[in-house]
Amino acid sequence: MTNASLNLLIQKCKEHPDYKRYADLFGGLDSSAPPRIEFVHRAMPRNFQQTKKLGIFSGSFNPLTLAHIKMVEDTVAKYELDELLLLLAKANVDKSIFGLPLAARLLTLKKYAESQPRISVGASSHGRYIDKVTALKTLFSPDTEFNFIVGYDTLVRIFDAKYYTDFHAELQALFASARFIVANRAEADIKTIETFMAQPEIYRYAPYVSCIVLPDVYAYMSSTEARDLLEHGETVEHLVPPSILKMFD
Repeated sequence: MTNASLNLLIQKCKEHPDYKRYADLFGGLDSSAPPRIEFVHRAMPRNFQQTKKLGIFSGSFNPLTLAHIKMVEDTVAKYELDELLLLLAKANVDKSIFGLPLAARLLTLKKYAESQPRISVGASSHGRYIDKVTALKTLFSPDTEFNFIVGYDTLVRIFDAKYYTDFHAELQALFASARFIVANRAEADIKTIETFMAQPEIYRYAPYVSCIVLPDVYAYMSSTEARDLLEHGETVEHLVPPSILKMFD
């Protein structure tokens, strides 16, 4: 593919009629107010009461990659999810905003989801998982099962005491409402995940954590690599979905 670059992708996104609306949406999300999630695309045909098993993949998607999509597809199939929500947070506990603007990322997620009947897309005011659960409970019926899809690096952050005032009380509240499905990554295979969850301080939460196994080609794939190639005007066909490639046309 020729004429692919990060600046061109950003330009194409900014030219899209939904871009300003998404930028305004993020501008209106207040991380100091109660947690809030806003849909920009909803899986069809569904309504708020039909989802019993919800998958939530909350990431930076900078940009969306084929590894993200593989995680989505495998999780939906293995765990028989009714709906999967791709969620982009305004406030990320660890990452500043660089690369694609948030509105551009949200637009690329929606472009992908438009052809996927079980995929929804939303924006979150808060980055912590316990806050996302609080917001999700206002949108879904009380019997909805929340399943968060994460990579190993995110799993490690979930159990980092620096993010909590009362470590176990807050974790117990989180795991009372949600379970986590962890994908192997280049730096962490399934054995690494199991060893991490066996630590004395956190082994009690292991029953709420399960795994999906990505083939190596996906486990080694990253948004950083895709972004670096785009910044140098090199091909990314092997890293990003066709929905993003079409945006360069």
